[in-house]
Amino acid sequence: MKDLAPKKGDLEAIETASRDEIAALQLDRMKWSLRHAYENVPHYKAAFEAKGVHPDDLHTLADLAKFPFTTKQDLRANYPFGMFAVPRAQVRRVHASSGTTGQPTVVGYTETDLANWGQVVARSLRAAGLRAGDLLHNAYGYGLFTGGLGIHLGADALGLTTVPISGGMTPRQVRLIEDFKPDGITVTPSYALSILDEFKVQGLDPRACSLKVGIFGAEPWTNAMRREIEEAFDMHAVDIYGLSEVMGPGVANECVETKDGLHIWEDHFYPEVIDPVTGEVLPDGELGELVFTSLTKEAFPVVRYRTRDLTRLLPGTARSMRRMEKITGRSDDMIILRGVNVFPTQIEEQLMEVPDLAPHFQIELTRSGRMDQMRVFTEAAIGLTDPARREAAGKTLAHRIKQTIGVSVKVDVLDTGKVERSQGKAVRLVDKRPKES
Repeated sequence: MKDLAPKKGDLEAIETASRDEIAALQLDRMKWSLRHAYENVPHYKAAFEAKGVHPDDLHTLADLAKFPFTTKQDLRANYPFGMFAVPRAQVRRVHASSGTTGQPTVVGYTETDLANWGQVVARSLRAAGLRAGDLLHNAYGYGLFTGGLGIHLGADALGLTTVPISGGMTPRQVRLIEDFKPDGITVTPSYALSILDEFKVQGLDPRACSLKVGIFGAEPWTNAMRREIEEAFDMHAVDIYGLSEVMGPGVANECVETKDGLHIWEDHFYPEVIDPVTGEVLPDGELGELVFTSLTKEAFPVVRYRTRDLTRLLPGTARSMRRMEKITGRSDDMIILRGVNVFPTQIEEQLMEVPDLAPHFQIELTRSGRMDQMRVFTEAAIGLTDPARREAAGKTLAHRIKQTIGVSVKVDVLDTGKVERSQGKAVRLVDKRPKES
């Protein structure tokens, strides 16, 4: 793989600032953000007063713990524009969640917000190893989802040449990679695997393509999947993190020279990690639920937004800003199976260790009597037709899951292409258990 480490002068001053300098900037911006939310968003005024706090009560960064959390339910309750802090006419862009699990959450951006978003995404793409003039194959979905247009903003700000292909039409994805010869690709990791499969279907060697780096986000993925992708494409694979409620992609990104967790762009987003049950703020290094407070957002400020993503905060390495560990799962998609906590990423880790299985899977939960059952659907590796080897591979995966996670599961090894594919976020879990009345 090509060395994509930054050269002297590539970084912004804030990326190598001292922790004291970063903290001073955060405190100044946090005071503004809390007051902006309190004075312009009725929900925050009511929530602050119900908690007995006022923006003037923030004297140190630690004082943020006194303030109320914001949840997705709060955003849905104020649909569509109730959380906006500026007149609607000053909003230049609106994005929204898919709404597949309830009322959509709507977010807005002023001109300044869009400029800041472009800046942090550009910083993320540069941290991943891309430079002005490089060609980017952007396979994130365009539309209400923040992925495609958010990445495009940053690509423009960095001076990249962007191919806005969006998701879908996988054969064409491969054709344009072969013909246009991009330096980088932005895509969900699960869809990257579908693109990899298409290379093989077309009889093409993915290691011979032009890609130098893939920037993957929008869903949890493991270091085992990183190794799989890097080996398959002979390129770097780095993680990008974001969510529409906080900004979109570009809240944090791995640096290609270390790949040791995602540096949070703390000049715009203040992170906390809390105990997901008690809400207590945890010290850096402890695993818990990630919470963000925006520091510069005008149209849609967020105060202590509970992401439901599980991670831990770590000291900076390649940059001064703190890192977050790769997301291990979500507090709201955790599976509790017969008393054992299970995350889809744990299943993926074990799947990646079985060579005769493809890296596609879906978990199905059912209930027999009073007992919950888990079934894992996966696929035989491309070209594997021997029934005995397929059966053995399924048994190996079931054994690994039992030994490492502690639950017994049934594994079904399907033919290539039979596990449902997604052109965006993968649907890893299908819950067919009867709903509680």
